[in-house]
Amino acid sequence: MTDPDVTLTDYAIALECAVFCVLAMRWAEARPGVRRWWLTMFASIAAGALFGGTVHGFFLDPDTAGYAILWPATLLALGVTSTAMWFIGARLQLREPVATWVRRAAVAQLLAYAAIVLFVDRRFVVAIATYLPATVFLIVVMTLAYRRARSRPAACAVVGLALTFVAAAVQQLGIAIHPVYFDHNALYHVIQGVALLLIFLGARWTVSAPPLTWSPT
Repeated sequence: MTDPDVTLTDYAIALECAVFCVLAMRWAEARPGVRRWWLTMFASIAAGALFGGTVHGFFLDPDTAGYAILWPATLLALGVTSTAMWFIGARLQLREPVATWVRRAAVAQLLAYAAIVLFVDRRFVVAIATYLPATVFLIVVMTLAYRRARSRPAACAVVGLALTFVAAAVQQLGIAIHPVYFDHNALYHVIQGVALLLIFLGARWTVSAPPLTWSPT
């Protein structure tokens, strides 16, 4: 195993999100359609973490077939995560036809992103640049939800989404606990794991909260 710290923390995130998906399947929906996109988000993160962990553990050489297949798959999975976040935010906050236009723009962004990943640039920073705007959008939506309902789970989601920015900064700045045994990528995963738990708590509330709570303003 090439990078055991990165691989194992990636696999931990994959397992965490897989558990979230199983639990989310049991949520009673008060607002149809929202659960499906939370499931899509957590499933895509699980897939991306599984692919990425496998690359770091066994296929770091760009000349291997494993790298050529799994690294683009990792980045594409994160593109799906971004799209799911746009869909969730639009579903929770926006009226038609604005919500429809946001969803269409999100799909167009995903297609453009996929083309960039497959044919132009496969650096991880490209994935970060793609999902950060969607994260900002969802933070705004969950902040408005908290202001309306004063719900602790909504506040948890806001904190969790904000933590993803901290995680991205740690990864890009190369901040590590140990340069060999627990590098910046591993620390990034740990922070992401905490963030995802907080987001999950907020996600459960958005699905089960009465529709009146979520009437767009």
